[in-house]
Amino acid sequence: MKTLLGTTTLAWLLLTASGAQAYTAYVSNEKSNTVTVIDLDKMEVTATVDVGERPRGIIMSGDLKQVYVCTSDADHIEVLDTETLKVVRTLNSGPDPELFTLSTDGKTLFVANEDNNMVTVLDTDSGDVAAEIPVGTEPEGMGVSPDGKWLVNTSETTSMAHFIDTTSLEVVDSVLVDTRPRFARFTPDGSKVWVSSEVGGTVAVIDTATRKVEHKIEFAVQGLRKETIQPVGISITPDGKTVFVALGPANRVAVIDAATYEVKDYLLVGQRVWQLALTPDAKMLLSANGESNDVSVIDVEKLKVLKSIPVGELPWGIAIK
Repeated sequence: MKTLLGTTTLAWLLLTASGAQAYTAYVSNEKSNTVTVIDLDKMEVTATVDVGERPRGIIMSGDLKQVYVCTSDADHIEVLDTETLKVVRTLNSGPDPELFTLSTDGKTLFVANEDNNMVTVLDTDSGDVAAEIPVGTEPEGMGVSPDGKWLVNTSETTSMAHFIDTTSLEVVDSVLVDTRPRFARFTPDGSKVWVSSEVGGTVAVIDTATRKVEHKIEFAVQGLRKETIQPVGISITPDGKTVFVALGPANRVAVIDAATYEVKDYLLVGQRVWQLALTPDAKMLLSANGESNDVSVIDVEKLKVLKSIPVGELPWGIAIK
């Protein structure tokens, strides 16, 4: 006896059997003042949302119901509801917020303010500024350790990674790295933090306990001048085995073995690749390509670019629900 299933039912059964998840990506477009919404199942743009001037940093809220967006030239953070796709709140971030990160409990935002050399500490429920932490000149990169005890902020002009105690909200150590550090990412076990230096062309691996640089990774792409290789965004797989680094105008994403620090591959993506984001199942990696105004979708297992999706002007950051 044969049973015929409808197309929708069959698709649902296949999805359930494969254990696949449906994900949505939110891309901040720095020049067009928009956030592009992408259905990653269909790999299609489903909406474009107008936000404040010069959106850059973008992350999901702790409950995944909202998206926080650093609208840098508007000098605040806008909160986008993921269901209605409307801006429902604005938070006082301090001047020129560029990047931020969320505490492990989702209750606090740590915001890098380029113009006043401060890290602003925001209560996500009340929207109140809880503290301001003086750091180096032009703060940018922000990373929180998995145990929530450490915040690392990078300062571009002073070329340092500042280790901040999240309880006392004080800088307890500053680690010198190469020129113009842009991003900080802790490993899943919290033992190390990877810091990219855009102009220096390197990534420093810092031991969290000793706060010493234990390794420095350099890059070489055949046919490209060294000065065009500018590390920026960093993503690390949940198992901690593989690290991806966006190389800016080199138009490549470097694939690094986290155990040996060997660069295994360079994946060609769009122009001026900036920030990266992994889907929670780590099956796909997305890159924001500023000059080509698109997002590249990479199959992590096969290390292959599956598709380029046009978005707004000068895409900068990516958050995934």
